[in-house]
Amino acid sequence: AVCWATAHTAARPAPRAPRPSDAWSVTLRSMDVLAHHLHTMLGPDAAFRDGQREAIDAVAQDGHRALVVQRTGWGKSLVYWIATRVRRDEGHGPTLIISPLLSLMRNQITMAERLGLRAATINSGNVDEWDAVQHGLAANAIDVLLISPERLANERFATDVLPSIQGSIGLLVVDEAHCISDWGHDFRPDYRRIARILRLLAPSVPVLATTATANDRVVADVVDQLGAGVQVFRGPLGRDSLRLDAITLDNQAERLAWLAGQLPQLPGSGIVYCLTVADTQRVATFLRGQGIDARAYNADLSTEERETLEDALIAGDMKALVATVALGMGFDKPDLGFVVHYQRPSSAIAYYQQVGRAGRAVDHAFGVLLGGREDDAIAAYFMDTAFPPTVNMHEILTALEAVDSMTKPQLQQAVNLRIGRIEQALKLLEIDGAVARDGSRFRRTPALWVQDEARIERVKAARRAELAQMQAYMTHEGCLMEYLVALLDDPTATRCGRCARCVGRGLPREVDPDLVAAAISFLRRDLRTIAPRLQWPAGAVVGLSGRITPPNQPGMALCVYGDAGWGREVQRGREVDAAFSREIVTASATAIRERWHLDPAPTWVTAVPSAVRAVRGGSEGGSEGGSAGGSAGPGPVVGFARALADRLGLPYVACLALRDDDAPQAMMQNSVQQLQNAHRKLAIEGDAVPPGPVLLVDDLVDSRWTLTVAGWLLATHGSGPVHPFALATASARD
Repeated sequence: AVCWATAHTAARPAPRAPRPSDAWSVTLRSMDVLAHHLHTMLGPDAAFRDGQREAIDAVAQDGHRALVVQRTGWGKSLVYWIATRVRRDEGHGPTLIISPLLSLMRNQITMAERLGLRAATINSGNVDEWDAVQHGLAANAIDVLLISPERLANERFATDVLPSIQGSIGLLVVDEAHCISDWGHDFRPDYRRIARILRLLAPSVPVLATTATANDRVVADVVDQLGAGVQVFRGPLGRDSLRLDAITLDNQAERLAWLAGQLPQLPGSGIVYCLTVADTQRVATFLRGQGIDARAYNADLSTEERETLEDALIAGDMKALVATVALGMGFDKPDLGFVVHYQRPSSAIAYYQQVGRAGRAVDHAFGVLLGGREDDAIAAYFMDTAFPPTVNMHEILTALEAVDSMTKPQLQQAVNLRIGRIEQALKLLEIDGAVARDGSRFRRTPALWVQDEARIERVKAARRAELAQMQAYMTHEGCLMEYLVALLDDPTATRCGRCARCVGRGLPREVDPDLVAAAISFLRRDLRTIAPRLQWPAGAVVGLSGRITPPNQPGMALCVYGDAGWGREVQRGREVDAAFSREIVTASATAIRERWHLDPAPTWVTAVPSAVRAVRGGSEGGSEGGSAGGSAGPGPVVGFARALADRLGLPYVACLALRDDDAPQAMMQNSVQQLQNAHRKLAIEGDAVPPGPVLLVDDLVDSRWTLTVAGWLLATHGSGPVHPFALATASARD
């Protein structure tokens, strides 16, 4: 209850003096209808928090457009549920709520039922229910329709559902409204489609936008997009129960050791946030090995799996959920005892939203930020990929102008861009009206398209400044809560008296050497799976289509490139020494013998050939990482593979060769281009291909197309099953 309102019986303050337009609000207050709805939701002892009643009045009675910016746990959803109940009782149409997460929708439907509201959702997982929802809306039997912003891009929803309800919407709610603004940390292009709905709404239809994470710049942008006359309800962001701390540790091994040593000492259950999917799996596995019940949560899991994990955390059935931002907006566990960040987020807005999930309904909770070596590189990657460069947008437009229409696979052939970049660009161009979609095909429209370069550069500059602010947060000597909320432009920011800096002590900075040793050992044993490619991209190479027959066997990589454990040793071998150490050979042979149970076992070894690169250029040719330039030669990969074969007691056979070295595989950005390049470069030459199972060796794996083509060549020339082995996966950004 305390997540939405203050659960006590303190006397309410005297109501504010009414304006003439407040006549109906005064009548409603005298009937205490709002309090009745509040008690129905949260119990007889609940009282409104400061600003909740005023926000409800603004949209439910006065019909205004309002933006509510309040701290996490203040009770923003209570505002729109009670406002919906009031407006439905007055005979207005249903409320349309646009919210970014299905998990949020699931929780919200449960809360709506407490007020007798009939809620429904339209999403990609319940397409078979869409007709029933449409009929319910037509019959006025649904009070609330919840959708994600991405649903606005769905053709069926845009052409069938939206037109049928836009004339009858009684209240429009935009939840997590900071996503509207590309100044925000979680900008979603589909939120820009909301502008279409706003233009079509009658002026009398109220609009409520809510968020917990918006600085002055984001607030101004959202207000501008909502239209004239927006009322802003903004409260203090400081959290009385939250004890903040910031601890810098040298590497992942030390952070793993810190977590293993300190999580058992923290109260209740909580969340450990990681920046990558790979790290959620790695951290959860290590903690379980240390006797701590921790489970990984990320976007790779199914909706059902994520909901099961959410429910288990809410019930306190685990110590920690190790999550990416997939466990984000909308998750609510009021008694969460801690939020620890394994790596540093890139902005104060992102950090405040995540750490604010702790301590909503308990007196003491911890928010701990651990700084790590890879933080800046990961943050830079996400910033670099936030906006497609204008040149990429024009590449796509030029390709579309040459034909009537194209599918995404056809665009992959036409432009050397990652599929994620192509999809991102298509979405933005579609929203801007420069591209139209017909089913799975995209076509160029006559509309002129110009990128707002100046605005994008301003946004990027703002994000770089936010990153610098979070870097400074790690070493800030003053109050951490004051510093954090001041970055969000909270005018009430003041010293909290509870954080590690205020009290002069925090959680331990030292880590147990035995736990560090255990973490290093774990990282060196934490092998990465190389999933086989199973399908040729349509139209990429003449004669290659459909399923890959036979596919490679599931492969294995020794480490993540540049990571703790073996990653830095591999990086030094590629970028500095141009050769891999005996320790790497021994570690690889041990991993293959003792932890990779191959069936059938390989009877010979070969390698993807590479070119010799200059210092800090790495070894790359057929392999998937590295840089351009360098002279041809056997390269360090072949030298490593020969040493590994000798250690395994297997013959090495040189039967793969490069046709040319003009187009490094690392320069290819999508599956079609990567496959075409690998197919053009690799060939069977030299020794005949032996018939038995083979260990196929490379140094670095990223797209997997080099290994896929090499394995296909070996298999079609008479080898047995192909087992790919790489020293490292390209990065931990997955």
